[in-house]
Amino acid sequence: MQNVMVTGAAGFIGEFLAKECSEAGCRVLGLGITEPAGRWSGAAFERCDIRDSVRLSELISSFRPDRVFHLAAQSYPTVSLDQPRETMDVNAGGTINLFECLRAAEIMPVIVVACSSAEYGFVAAADLPVREDHPLRPLHPYGVSKVAQDLLTAQYHETYGIPAIRIRIFNTTGPGKIGDVCSDLTKRAVEIELGIHGPALRVGNLTNRRAIIDVRDMVRALRLAAERCQYGEVYNVAAIRTYSVEEIIQTLRARVKVAFRIEQDRALMRRCDEPVIAGDITKFQRSTGWSPGIDLAGTLQDMLEWWRYRFRSCRNDRECSKQVPASSGATSVDSAMGVD
Repeated sequence: MQNVMVTGAAGFIGEFLAKECSEAGCRVLGLGITEPAGRWSGAAFERCDIRDSVRLSELISSFRPDRVFHLAAQSYPTVSLDQPRETMDVNAGGTINLFECLRAAEIMPVIVVACSSAEYGFVAAADLPVREDHPLRPLHPYGVSKVAQDLLTAQYHETYGIPAIRIRIFNTTGPGKIGDVCSDLTKRAVEIELGIHGPALRVGNLTNRRAIIDVRDMVRALRLAAERCQYGEVYNVAAIRTYSVEEIIQTLRARVKVAFRIEQDRALMRRCDEPVIAGDITKFQRSTGWSPGIDLAGTLQDMLEWWRYRFRSCRNDRECSKQVPASSGATSVDSAMGVD
């Protein structure tokens, strides 16, 4: 039985990954600064800030992982603009701390590090979908911090022989996601459906395009990366096709029970944003044989059902609207990668 450690296990991708590994028969230890929303049969969870070297060393030494999936991060680009120091400290400093704790424990697990498509920044249309060897020109502190994490992982492999693999995660969403475009739009659509808000769907930029992948496909890719990818290498993992915000909205129109109109809101526009994010996944597919299995329409349907269940679970719709987390404003070092 493999010992699998998941940092950031209370985050969006982390919870799905911990559950997947546990159901596959692994002994799983999830780490995070907050308790996960769900619990996983056969898995354990311990509170641990990735920057706390004493606590992290204790857990690594006692658990002795065979594999580590490093997902702990401050992963919201918008938050990084307001909190650049914390973002760099968690994402780059936390990665250094993880590697140093593993070195101190004198163990060499396979480590899959969740890097980000945000490392690329603006990419010209002629260079899309972007390959792994494209120059890294991030547009915000979050992207800069992920470049640092990416290169630190490569350095620890080269210097110390640590079997580490870098996965540049592109936009990832699914049921339970908070704070990305699909989550925001499905939540607002359900609020309109339930009469919590009027029939106006507030949106930001309608033309931005993203290669959006379902979280269940992503966790399958991460597990395959640990099994089949070459140590020290970097790989893109993304959906095969891109979608504009307008296309996402049209898909939602066919799946909600009431009509709505679109209203653009300048407050939802980003200060800096990539017009298109799309990754070439040829390298990863050649190594693993992986392909996405869930299309965006299926993902959006599951997200609508998740929000409907969330609202139905409250005593009344208006009170529930207050309780449901706000869109795009929260920050957590357990957060998921790849928000757009």
